[in-house]
Amino acid sequence: MRQNPSAPSSASSGISAEAPGGLSRTASQAIWLLLFAAFTVILNETIMSVAISELMEDLHVTAATAQWLSTAFMLTMAIVIPTTGFLLQRVTTRQMFISAMSVFSAGTLLCMVAPGFTVLLIGRIIQACGTAAMMPLLMTTVLQLVPFNQRGRMMGRISIVIAVAPAIGPTISGAILSLASWRWMFGVVLPVALFMLFLGWKNLKNVSETRDIPLDLLSVLLSALGFGGLVFGLSSIAEVHDAPMTLPLTGIIGGVMFLLVFGWRQLHLQRRDSALLDLRTFTHRNFALAAAVSTIAMGSLFGTVILLPLYLQRVLQIDPLTTGLLLLPGGLAMGLLGPVIGRIFDAIGPRPLVVPGAVALSIVMWLLTFVDAGTPVWMLLAGHIAMSVSLACMLTPMFGSGLGVLPPKLQSYGSATIGTVQQLAAAAGTAAFIAVMTIAQNNALASGADEAEALVSGLQAAFTVGACASLVAVVLTPFITRVREDSPAPASH
Repeated sequence: MRQNPSAPSSASSGISAEAPGGLSRTASQAIWLLLFAAFTVILNETIMSVAISELMEDLHVTAATAQWLSTAFMLTMAIVIPTTGFLLQRVTTRQMFISAMSVFSAGTLLCMVAPGFTVLLIGRIIQACGTAAMMPLLMTTVLQLVPFNQRGRMMGRISIVIAVAPAIGPTISGAILSLASWRWMFGVVLPVALFMLFLGWKNLKNVSETRDIPLDLLSVLLSALGFGGLVFGLSSIAEVHDAPMTLPLTGIIGGVMFLLVFGWRQLHLQRRDSALLDLRTFTHRNFALAAAVSTIAMGSLFGTVILLPLYLQRVLQIDPLTTGLLLLPGGLAMGLLGPVIGRIFDAIGPRPLVVPGAVALSIVMWLLTFVDAGTPVWMLLAGHIAMSVSLACMLTPMFGSGLGVLPPKLQSYGSATIGTVQQLAAAAGTAAFIAVMTIAQNNALASGADEAEALVSGLQAAFTVGACASLVAVVLTPFITRVREDSPAPASH
């Protein structure tokens, strides 16, 4: 690998002298800063979920339109994240961090002052561009700096960011909405983002090497058309009603075709190490399985997080603050269990964790198919906590075992690929859940059901789709194996 002259040397980065049994001060400082920054930006993926009902009234839009504030955020991340594998090869840790947090802060400010839905949507897209860089940057830095026998523990901390930040988003937004307008959801986040930007500008040192590789613009275009078309098609289903399905089907089929061409081009470009996403990561079985299972897990998480608030507020008539508080215990469970699961994973490997986790997730999803207007709130609370625990058991071992098998030169691509499929799953899961719910709801209304009964019918149909998908995770997780200690180690500095 040809090192860029501007890349940090071991001496300048301060990571050559690793403390016994731990990380150097510079490495530890970099990882913790990235963890807190990632938590701040990922929180915004679901901060809008509890606000959907209020936004529908305030901005005079339908549920299918309002959900684009979440779907467009995740879709943009799915489009932008593939480029981060390239960017992490070309720019330093410091440059990537400052750029990402600056873009995120600008998008947050635009959302806060948005005069209407269109500007708010644009602000969310800008936010997502900044957010997209953070998780691949964090994961790649961890793989470069953290010794093998500590990766599980560190991945447990990362799982807090990936799972807890989205899980507590509804709680935070519910608390804010009980005191102020939806604009303050962004007004509260903005100073935190600016503070993280200041800390990074002042303290973050470069901890990565760079190399000159070309950017294939055609791959970027194919990626955007593929991911964008697929999620647009799924989201459009919810707005079709009695009209022909021409537009949604065109988006879905076109998206799949562009993704196939994108994949073919990556196979061609990776022969000379210039792919936007190097698909050789999928030749490692653990990585391929982790990508598939995390796709199902994230789709289930985000689909449920968007539907439960609608159910609690519109069927059970629960206010936004209480709705957010009901979703808080699950987020706290993920947070508390993340590091614990990481230590267990280091000790016994992934299979004893991911198999029970997948089974528990499937059971919860099937139980949610029975929700109705008379379902006790405590049952929903228990179900959400059980889902959160099952996801905690799955996410850390999957990231650790999936990324841990990759050689150093594929680690940045692996991080970007996992991030891409997760965000595509989150966006597609949200869009698909809303689409199925809307179709079933409209059919129930046409049959004479009242609004609450129709919404329950739609929710049951959407959860059934998620429950069926969860069975695939149950089948796949037994094949995930433990990574041996002679697997690729962190890059030497």
